Amino acid sequence: MRPRSASSCGGRAAAAMAPRREAALLLLLLVLPPASAGLSGYFGTKSRYEEVNPHLVSDPLSLGPGAGGSLPASCTPLQLRAVLRHGTRYPTAGQVRRLGELHARLLRRAAGAAACPAAVALADWPMWYEESLDGRLAPQGRRDMEQLARRMAARFPALFAARRRLALASSSKHRCLQSGAAFRRGLGPTLDFGGGDEVEVEVNDSLMRFFDHCAKFVALVEENDAAMCQVNAFKEGPEMKKVLEKVASALCLPVEELNADLVQVAFLTCSYELAIKNVTSPWCSLFSEEDAKVLEYLNDLKQYWKRGYGYDINSRSSCVLFQDIFQHLDKAVEESKSSKPISSPLIVQVGHAETLQPLLALMGYFKDDEPLLATNYARQAQRKFRSGRIVPYAANLVFVLYHCDHVNASQEEYQVQLLLNENLLTFHHSNNTISTYTDLKDYYKDILENCHFKEECELPKVNVTAVDEL
Repeated sequence: MRPRSASSCGGRAAAAMAPRREAALLLLLLVLPPASAGLSGYFGTKSRYEEVNPHLVSDPLSLGPGAGGSLPASCTPLQLRAVLRHGTRYPTAGQVRRLGELHARLLRRAAGAAACPAAVALADWPMWYEESLDGRLAPQGRRDMEQLARRMAARFPALFAARRRLALASSSKHRCLQSGAAFRRGLGPTLDFGGGDEVEVEVNDSLMRFFDHCAKFVALVEENDAAMCQVNAFKEGPEMKKVLEKVASALCLPVEELNADLVQVAFLTCSYELAIKNVTSPWCSLFSEEDAKVLEYLNDLKQYWKRGYGYDINSRSSCVLFQDIFQHLDKAVEESKSSKPISSPLIVQVGHAETLQPLLALMGYFKDDEPLLATNYARQAQRKFRSGRIVPYAANLVFVLYHCDHVNASQEEYQVQLLLNENLLTFHHSNNTISTYTDLKDYYKDILENCHFKEECELPKVNVTAVDEL
């Protein structure tokens, strides 16, 4: 498995900076003037769904300006296949623990911090997160899913009509199961689940957490520090150094007492407060918009090398999900041709950012001409690969299969549209937002026929640990 970039960090990843003194933790909190309004577009995978669909801020049920679509009236939807990311969640136990340590030390130090008023202000911030929350779905996350379900039903009323069958599956993670249940509630009691209004959400980690089942990915990327060499190099690079120096100066502390990981704790707390409670946290005052761009790039580097185009196995491991999507589309086409009812008109599956990002990379979306590296931050200012725009909370990728009458050729009878976060995607092979199903399958023929999960994910016989050998 080779990086798609010709550039590498050398045989061994740069070591992550070891945590400095506990005092460094407090300083994170106290810095620049409030600027949260300019930060919300840079939170990466911790971004609110409203960042990609701003019209939802004023009307959570609005379908937006592009709701009309471009299909001829003679086309009828046959099947909808949606892969969703769970809604807004709480921080994980590890993140809460680090934040708690940071805040506790701030409290102890605030009494002597008169020269640094930001420290005092942050010490007054109530630490309300508990480790028991551990990545669970927040109330806002339930609203995310309920409102998404209502918008989806409004956009495709024929598919979400009364007594249509819904197949609902999820990752085993609690936040995903709860998201699935919230999506179901958003639809009301009209759909048929084969046994009343309630539905058991099927757990399917083999599809929604395929990355856990891919030994090659786990060993060579997930658990291999060398695979993150670009991320670690950026942490020690000039852009992050500038951010650290600004924060250290505002906190009246030596810069040696800070590191990139500590800064991220504060930055993510700003993002959680906005997403979960819709408030501007005092933690946001630590950062300017330029700082936020640097920290967004740090997050995107991680996503790129761990879930995106950095290594082939990242996306190839998702082919089990991609092929499953097309197997169900194939079945719907066959049933339609035989004049049978569509057995699965609605298939909704709830997973993670780590489910969607590799799948979109497999399909070739958001790929930049130049790979994301520790050394090209400035050149990547206009990059396509921005995780907050691709997989925010409640992100969704939807395949819609149509049957069209009055067509000029038989291959035009079945057509497909693809929506990401409720916005039509352009197909690579046609540069249009509508494709015949035949053309789409032909474009992805190699993946559909030649990507075999078991073989792709088999560990190489020779032990591979250095990034040059991946």
